[in-house]
Amino acid sequence: MLKILISRIAAAVPLLAIISFLIFSLIVLIPGDPAVSLAGQNPTPAQIAAIRDTLGLNEPFLVRYWHWVSGLLQGDLGHSLFSSQPVWVDITARLPTTVSLVGLCMLIAVVLGVALGAVAGLRAGSWMDRAATVLASIGVAVPYFWVGMLLIMTLSVTYPLFPSVGYVPLTQDPWQWFRHLALPAFALSLTPSAIIARQTRASLVTVMSEDYIRTARAKGLSPVRIVVKHALKNAALPVITVFGIEMSRLLGSTVVIEQLFSLPGIGKLAYDAVFNRDFPVVQGVVLVAAGMVIFINILVDVSYAYFNPRVR
Repeated sequence: MLKILISRIAAAVPLLAIISFLIFSLIVLIPGDPAVSLAGQNPTPAQIAAIRDTLGLNEPFLVRYWHWVSGLLQGDLGHSLFSSQPVWVDITARLPTTVSLVGLCMLIAVVLGVALGAVAGLRAGSWMDRAATVLASIGVAVPYFWVGMLLIMTLSVTYPLFPSVGYVPLTQDPWQWFRHLALPAFALSLTPSAIIARQTRASLVTVMSEDYIRTARAKGLSPVRIVVKHALKNAALPVITVFGIEMSRLLGSTVVIEQLFSLPGIGKLAYDAVFNRDFPVVQGVVLVAAGMVIFINILVDVSYAYFNPRVR
């Protein structure tokens, strides 16, 4: 597994270099001039030109890119055009909120998805299988932001059981941390729960018809041991693949759900930065998100080696 980990990390270095170039290029191509936004109302051409000169926007594209990459290599993502705060400070202050949201969401998705898929896969063709399929289809079809609004109306406004806005750090009050993240995490978890349930069901149906499962039954092993020790482990590979894909997709979905629940995460930071044309913040957030996606994919690749020794 160590060999796989080293090879994946080595492959991630050039990938991050390509991603950094794409991020910088796309930001430059976006319409709008940050100097005009910073100059305020009715600026003179001389004021705009002075701001552009201060920000280095008149320099050639490759020179600006080199300055940005040089800062990255030293841990400097630049400064916000509006707050003048280091971008890294803004991101690290908001990253725990997004990590908490995505982590709790995937915990709910794995528990619900694997349980629902296992019930359906072990009772294929029964009414439980059909009911699980219907629930999974609803989970895929319903938009998560619509579910979030329904949860706010019912469990925050009509029955005030959970707060609809704000965030409390886990280290400050674990119970309040859970209450503030429960609704957005549940709304976000519906789609990955449904997809994991479908994948678990399909994998279990295939695995349960294998010869080694029949051999285990012939040896007199208990049904629980057959399912937990033999069937679920061998059915886990496709589920892990889906898990990695859904983790990456959830990072993008946090932009909307954090805005809906007023959670101070990097999704809301990116949303505000895009509308303010705060390009250094947008570049920093996208680069950190890309790094997180690459890290998740490395973990998924390494987990393949654990569940399937032939991959090692």
